[in-house]
Amino acid sequence: MVVLAASICTKSGKPVISRQFREMPRSRIESLLTSFPKLIPANSQHTSVETADVRYVYQPLEDLYILLITNKASNILQDISTLHLFARVTSDLCRSADEKEIFKNAFELLGAFDEIVSLGYRENVNLMQVRNVLEMESHEEKIQEIIARNKEAEAKEELKRRAKQLEMQRRDQARRQGSGTGNIGGASGYSSIPRYESPIETTRSASPAPAPKAPAFKGSGMKLGKKTKQSDLMDALGTELNTPGQSVSATPARAASPVAKYTPDVPQESVHVSIREQLSVSLDQSGGLKSLSLKGELNLLISDSAHTKVRLTIPESAREAQEEYGNELQFKYHPNLLKGPLAEKGNLDEELRQKDANRSWPVGQPLGVLRWKLASKDESFVPLSINCWPTPTGDGNIEVNIEYELESERLTLHNLVITIPLPGGFPAVSSHSGSYSVDPQSNSLIWTIQKVSSTENKSGSLEFSIEGDDTSAFFPVKVDFAAEGSLVGVDVEGATAVDGSPVETFSCEVVCTTDDYLIV
Repeated sequence: MVVLAASICTKSGKPVISRQFREMPRSRIESLLTSFPKLIPANSQHTSVETADVRYVYQPLEDLYILLITNKASNILQDISTLHLFARVTSDLCRSADEKEIFKNAFELLGAFDEIVSLGYRENVNLMQVRNVLEMESHEEKIQEIIARNKEAEAKEELKRRAKQLEMQRRDQARRQGSGTGNIGGASGYSSIPRYESPIETTRSASPAPAPKAPAFKGSGMKLGKKTKQSDLMDALGTELNTPGQSVSATPARAASPVAKYTPDVPQESVHVSIREQLSVSLDQSGGLKSLSLKGELNLLISDSAHTKVRLTIPESAREAQEEYGNELQFKYHPNLLKGPLAEKGNLDEELRQKDANRSWPVGQPLGVLRWKLASKDESFVPLSINCWPTPTGDGNIEVNIEYELESERLTLHNLVITIPLPGGFPAVSSHSGSYSVDPQSNSLIWTIQKVSSTENKSGSLEFSIEGDDTSAFFPVKVDFAAEGSLVGVDVEGATAVDGSPVETFSCEVVCTTDDYLIV
């Protein structure tokens, strides 16, 4: 098989575009194309005609012809198969088969022609491979960009936390000085600690101590995502936070994962409540629930000795939410807490307080005062439903449609990442919500949605096609997210002092994260 040229011409023989694969003058190809319409017999059902020198293999394309000019010794069956691939590529790149659209996409069409035939011989490619070559995207570069963005987000969150901590120290020092506790250190006390005002990046040369970082990299090559949070912070602030008494850990942090960590933007006050939940869910391929388990813990941190005997108030909405889960949701209280009638039955009480009224909460040390767990097979408890539908098309490809929908209005998901295994090759994504990338190391498609709530991106879908015939190769699908809020509605609305007055310096953060969230 030798293809001399591939052309698209009008029915009068005027060439629109043409690619020659063997050496021939322009006048020769124009002469062949001009004589081509005259050779087509009237009312003929054939797709090829011959002259003394060449053979034309052609196919109508609306008001145009797409044709191959080959030598007479060429295999006619292979020529027809090649012509069909040329026609599919043209239809894929052009919305309509008219001269204007062909001219508009001439560069892409000629590039595609070169991928199909090289020096007159057919390359072993299909439509999907030609499409991937024309996209000319570096997916390794996209992965590195995602890792860089995740590291940058972590550094910014750490900067905010440190800035708030410094601000709290400054306010505490000012409060102590105002209450007559003494002016120890004068202007060299806490008031001299610099405040972080704006994320202006200092030059690397401004850091006075680069040497202590060396042990963290000793004995290992270049590794992405191995920088510690503390070193990211120091690099960003330069010498601004490099005060005496601070040290940088030489132990590298874990490699950055596809899921960026989420930290609630809640200033930590002198009475701080931290609520953490870990969720494990296993769904089958049809969307049915196989298992669901949730573990939660409420921690109390007192940083001011004036508030060591506070009581925590549980809102009515939290106790009402417990009724949805019945006996499947159980609470366990710290032995030193006073248990009311509700607590004795394993339910959520109206307030959390010490059993001994003279007993104080520890200062500067977080204390777990309440724990709870949920184990159920009730599908109505699933916070995020996932449906994955791989469908064979019959031509060696599989079309995959995957959808998500937020079922729990109590949660606001951040950094939702859905990881779909791939059987091999590269997927052609036709539509998607959020963003996506391909991880060549794990051979998986990573679908990311930054924020999902009842009012924003509550549902979404992603559609792609890929070569293969095994629908089970797309499982298990893995889901990761960090959510703001409690799945079972646990919350603390405030703290009260011994005399019943509300504590003004109170803060509460509630986060629910995934441990294992799989569709198998």
